[in-house]
Amino acid sequence: MFGFDQKAMMLQMQQALEESKNRLEQAVVSGESGGGLVCIELNGNRKLKSLTINTPIQTMEKEDLEDLLAIALERALEKANALNDQEVSSSARQFIPGL
Repeated sequence: MFGFDQKAMMLQMQQALEESKNRLEQAVVSGESGGGLVCIELNGNRKLKSLTINTPIQTMEKEDLEDLLAIALERALEKANALNDQEVSSSARQFIPGL
């Protein structure tokens, strides 16, 4: 079905994809809210690395804390998505000229 050159290219693409995945695993992005009251760190593969709440939670209303968590998570996800898109595009350019 595939010739030798096509198989070699498929293997190179698979290797490049694995390398990208590893780089994204090591990269860390963060999202904050409430002036740093809540900080969420994700890796480039969008896996949670840390969640920090820099205030006693007893002093906050439940809804306020939920809002701060949602905002921080959304900001971290935006950064992780952008990093992921950039990494995938960079890897794809090796194999698809003009991309």
